[in-house]
Amino acid sequence: MKKDTIIITGATRGLGRALSLKLARTHRTLVLVSRNEDLLTQLKRDLEKKGARVFIYPVDLTKTKEIAALVADIQLKTGGVNVVINNAGFGLFEYAAGTPREVTENMFQLNVLAMIEMNRLLIPQFIDRQGAAHIINIGSMAGKLATPKASSYAATKHAVVGYSNALRLELQTTNINVTTVNLGPVDTSFFETADESGHYQEEVKRIMLKPEVVAEKIARLIYKNKRELNLPGWMHIGSKLHGLSPRVLEFLMRGSFNRK
Repeated sequence: MKKDTIIITGATRGLGRALSLKLARTHRTLVLVSRNEDLLTQLKRDLEKKGARVFIYPVDLTKTKEIAALVADIQLKTGGVNVVINNAGFGLFEYAAGTPREVTENMFQLNVLAMIEMNRLLIPQFIDRQGAAHIINIGSMAGKLATPKASSYAATKHAVVGYSNALRLELQTTNINVTTVNLGPVDTSFFETADESGHYQEEVKRIMLKPEVVAEKIARLIYKNKRELNLPGWMHIGSKLHGLSPRVLEFLMRGSFNRK
């Protein structure tokens, strides 16, 4: 059995936690990164019961200058990494004029710059190890199709998609696969920050993805040369149609676009 070592950022809640539980197995090492040390410690106990070897790092990834020390310590303690799932991120559903500058800055620090820095430091390790490696960047359907009251968030996720597309081309002759996972609304604590009113959650609760289902699909694509995973499929079709005729789709979908 391959002895994988997998980094998961934003590991203690929502999709990150679901991924941690799904990917835990005997002979596998999980490196979990999150700001909440108490939740990390409890999750570590749960995963070790499944046979996984677990390292936890209570780190604030918005402090991107500290990521180099983080990656160096992971390399020292694990002997090397095979997979990174850049899952950490947050959003805020607010009009552009009402979004505080500090929130936008933190959003870019976590959603984009931390991901870029993590990958920059891991790529040489992946290539040196020579075996199959995989970078999985968690994007959003907002990175394909922007909607009102999500301008800063959509900007970060467009950046994730654009960065991943360029990175994939750069690494196409190496042992590293690059996949972007673009998701519609997922039933997680993401909305505690993004939508404090609960209005959007109530509007879309019938179509929300379950984090366990998403985690299962991501687990299946590890080491596969898959460009993107787009969920749900009908939203992906909508983003394709928008690319072909944006004015028409924005007119037809104006009610749905303004649910926030």
